[in-house]
This record gives sequence, C-alpha cells and structure tokens, in this order.
Amino acid sequence: MTTISKINLGKNGPLVSKLGLGCMRMSPVWGGPVNDESESIATIRMALDNGINFLNTGDFYGAGHNELLVGKAIKGRRDDAFISVKFGAIFYNRQWLGLDLRPIAIKNFINYSLIRLGIDTIDLYQPCRLDGSVPVEDVIGTIADLIKEGKVRYLGVSEITTDQLRKANSIHPVTALEIGYSLADRQIESDLLPTAKELGIGVVAFANTAEGLLTGNMKAPLAANDYQNHFPRFQGDNLVKNLEKIEVLKQMAKDKGYTPTQLAIAWVNAQGDHIMPLVSMSRRSRLPENMQAMEISFTTEEMNTLNTNFAPGAIVGNTYLQR
Repeated sequence: MTTISKINLGKNGPLVSKLGLGCMRMSPVWGGPVNDESESIATIRMALDNGINFLNTGDFYGAGHNELLVGKAIKGRRDDAFISVKFGAIFYNRQWLGLDLRPIAIKNFINYSLIRLGIDTIDLYQPCRLDGSVPVEDVIGTIADLIKEGKVRYLGVSEITTDQLRKANSIHPVTALEIGYSLADRQIESDLLPTAKELGIGVVAFANTAEGLLTGNMKAPLAANDYQNHFPRFQGDNLVKNLEKIEVLKQMAKDKGYTPTQLAIAWVNAQGDHIMPLVSMSRRSRLPENMQAMEISFTTEEMNTLNTNFAPGAIVGNTYLQR
C-alpha cells in the first residue's frame, strides 16, 4: 500500500500525515443512517496503521457520538494519532440552531470532548466558524488560555474570512486553517489561501469532491431526498451544465487509469506542500484508493486542462461553502 508522507502543519507546527481522515460521516450528523461502528473503528485503526495520523472530528458530530467513536479507536495508541476537534455548533433534534462561542461555553465544551475522547490534551482545537456574535479576541483568547493550561496543543480555525484569519493570528499563532477547497470551489484562491501561506498557516482542505459533484457518479436530476437539492449548484439547468464540466475530469481519469474522485483529491494535494486533503471515509475499502490518490501526478498539460475547465466561477450555482 502507498506510504503517506508527512508535512509540518504550518510553519512551526507539528509533523502530520499529508492526508487527513475526516471522521464526520461515521456519525449521523445530518439525519442519515448510523454506520457500522465496528467498521468505522477498524477504518480509523487501519488509517493509523498506514501512517494517516490526522483525525478530524467535532463535538457536535452525532451529538458526541463521533468523539466517542474516535476515542474507542485510539484507545491504547494515543501517540499514533493527532486529534483535531471543532466546536461551537449547536444542534437540537439534528437541526442547526446556531453557534455558541462564549468563553464559558468553550470551557464547558472542551471538558466534555476530553472525556469522550479519553485523552488529556486535544492536539488541534478550533471554532467551527466565527460569526461575530462573540469578539474574536474572546474566542481565540480562550483557546490560548486552554493551550497554557495544557488542554490544547495548537490553535486551529475553520471556515473564516481573510480578515478574521489575520486577526486570530495576531492574538495567538494559528497553526491550521480548515476550509472547503476543490476544483469546483476555488474562491479562496484569490485571498484566503495566499494569506494563510504568507502567515505560515497550514491548510486542511475538506470537500475535495464538492459534495459529490466531482465523483463522476452524479446524474441529473437528483433523487428527491438528496440533501444536495438544497443548493443551487445541484438544481435544474445548473446541475446539467455542471455535469457537462465533469466530463473532462471523467475522461482524464479514464485515460490515466484512476477514478474522478482520485483525481479530485490529487489536484488538491498538488496545490502545495502546506495543503492537506481531508478525506471522509467510514469503510476500510475506501482507504487504498484514497491513499493511492496521493501518488498521482499531473503533466503541465493535464494541469492546464483542469485549471482551464474548472477556472474559478466555471461551476454555476453556490453551496454552503459560499455563504
């Protein structure tokens, strides 16, 4: 199987795997079926066995279920895993209610996370978003205090603006920015990505297949119960036009002997040594193909073809990534 290389997460950050494992889909976050827990745990352990040490979870994934799952998987091998935790989202009956970023709430959240994970320190702790409801100084300052206390090792941020990133980093050094990034969602290239690079902040890039658009498996129209129907990108003529764009990716994948999903991950991986593709998996069978994607290279002509076909704005209609 492929050997996963290691990178420094940010200029002065820890050594982590170039490929990250997103654990969210192992839990019923959006009301879907519960995955086989034993298979999910086996997937995490197999990832660790193959050098993927970056595990991404959130305290609101399945109302704590995801952290409990990760805790079971890493029991007895804490040193093999780098644990990234998001906090701040409030759900009730699986419905989004908003954010709670008050210092008193953060201090409450982290104690529950540590217990569920069965660990003493969270490696990377990050607000899932910043919405202006609480001053950035208070949010970041609280995490800085948790770092001093030894409950957190590094500060992360997620889905924020360039101005927020600069402000957060001025309060306490930010190690990593978690953000959606793919061939279909390139709006962060104009400002946010260059800023992260300038500040020496690592980028953890999720949604590499753009909610399934880049897998090559999507067909129009979507089934009535597909959650993607909520987003303009997947509606009516927008989806038809977008799927026409995907044909270029499908043909290139066929020519190279890979899947469109693998090329989508490989493209993100090729965008820089400071960028980590974060790939969600819940089955061991997915691991070899996603690891293999990290070995794929592109010729200059192939990269030009992809960058031209998927130029910023080429995919019509927005998603939650473009709030």
